[in-house]
Amino acid sequence: MTKFAFVIHPIVPKDVARKYPIAKYVPDAIIEKFLQHKRPVIGSYVTGIHSPTGAETEGWLIACPLTPSQMMGKVPLELVYERIVQCTDLAAERGAQLIGLGAFTSVVGDGGLTVASRSKIPVTTGNSYTIATACEGALVAAGYLDIDVANATLAVVGATGSIGKTCAIILGKKFGRVILIGRDEERTALVALNVQNGEASTDISRIREADVIVTVSSAGKELVLPEHLRPGAIVCDVARPRDVSARVARERPDVLVIEGGVIAVPGDAKFNFNFGFPKKTAYACMSETIILALENRPESFTLGKDVSVEKVEEIARLAVKHGFKLASFRAFEREVGLEAIDRARKARFASFTVPRDRALS
Repeated sequence: MTKFAFVIHPIVPKDVARKYPIAKYVPDAIIEKFLQHKRPVIGSYVTGIHSPTGAETEGWLIACPLTPSQMMGKVPLELVYERIVQCTDLAAERGAQLIGLGAFTSVVGDGGLTVASRSKIPVTTGNSYTIATACEGALVAAGYLDIDVANATLAVVGATGSIGKTCAIILGKKFGRVILIGRDEERTALVALNVQNGEASTDISRIREADVIVTVSSAGKELVLPEHLRPGAIVCDVARPRDVSARVARERPDVLVIEGGVIAVPGDAKFNFNFGFPKKTAYACMSETIILALENRPESFTLGKDVSVEKVEEIARLAVKHGFKLASFRAFEREVGLEAIDRARKARFASFTVPRDRALS
């Protein structure tokens, strides 16, 4: 049996209250100061994962004690690398033969390359399967809303990142028009050259032109606001922390928001850790690590800032082989029900009863 490990970390400082309840009453700055001096610990032991092929795996969740804001500049990059490598060491000591990088640990620095060069075991970011499931989820949702994607507009927020860029390339072959949103005008324009029907912009408000939005920035803050969205739009939010403001859920019931990369794991998976997901489900990036373990391929499958379409297609095939599939749609810690889909569909068709320029005003 090939065993795996996966790195998790607090998304916001108050997440530490899961282990230290007193943190609920402590200022975030003090929590982060505390975390800066902590070493990684075992979060849980994962059991019960069984592939239809007969393969099995078990593994560990390793808690890295840094928040996104710390990893993106509040503490030195070398300290971030040190903590993540300590996670890989801990995993190797426990018997893991492969480790996946979760959330911001896969984004920081060079996308896992430095960590892999210092790790005793292979490292993967999980971005290949994250891309595969983000594209699949966006297309499935578009089908629910009867969107003719060949004549529809897609927007990708965070288009210069490893996930956003490859999502745009894959989905650009299906959509009639693709708006690429990035922070750097030149880099975004370079991505647009490789995307069919792609056009670059640094203006987030342009997503109001889109029927479907895939948002996967590493901003670490809310980018997609209620005023940015047209009636009946679909937003697939792959970012952690979320790119979509919680205000969208409250103020725009006419919009369908789904979280990308929530995966049903085969067997009787017990993660023994509360992600806010239903039982037996996991993030896509974690699922990539598990898939490689089931396939007995402890290798650095996805690393760096570029993810090839071939890697995405390969991990998607292996996912099907081992019984992984998209779970029910979720957003803001809740399942997206049929009534939410129906509201968005009705809002979309209602917007077509007036001229498009008025519908977008």
